[in-house]
Amino acid sequence: MFSDFFKLGMEHILDPNGYDHILFVTVLCALYDPSQWKKILILVTAFTIGHSLTLALSSLDKVRINPDLVETLIPITIILTGIFNIIMIYRQSTNERSVRFNYVMALGFGLIHGLGFSTYFKAILGREASVVKPLFAFNLGVEAGQLVIVSTVLLLGYLLITRWKLQKKYWTIVISFIAIVVSAWLLLQ
Repeated sequence: MFSDFFKLGMEHILDPNGYDHILFVTVLCALYDPSQWKKILILVTAFTIGHSLTLALSSLDKVRINPDLVETLIPITIILTGIFNIIMIYRQSTNERSVRFNYVMALGFGLIHGLGFSTYFKAILGREASVVKPLFAFNLGVEAGQLVIVSTVLLLGYLLITRWKLQKKYWTIVISFIAIVVSAWLLLQ
């Protein structure tokens, strides 16, 4: 059972049809270059805390929000993250205050994404007697999937920035712009 829910969590975040999750984690990492992996780790952890909290609360029926609203808010979080990245690049602002704001933003947006995960999780939960073990396994699977995405983004960033000498600002702008455009398209569907 544990391995089944772990696998489902990992498949859920890596599912190409649910690319909004992949897109969000990618744009979240785009502001940083690979040498800043510790900051990325803190950022993704903030996101994890947020989505883990609402995933648990929603799965235990402590929080209920219209799934259509959540599906609208998820692309908005991606758009806002992309805009934040571009503003930080143009302001050349990497001061501690903007970094802390980025962590708080990731935590808050994680709350919204957790609600999106919960819709899927509730659908697969079925008639399990206890939600705790499946929830834990599913969440670990989601985290493992996120690590795959972060590792891929870091590797690609490393190759483009370090090996092929692409300026980091262009990396951030291109990833952020693509995320904004795709998310705007999701909103219009």
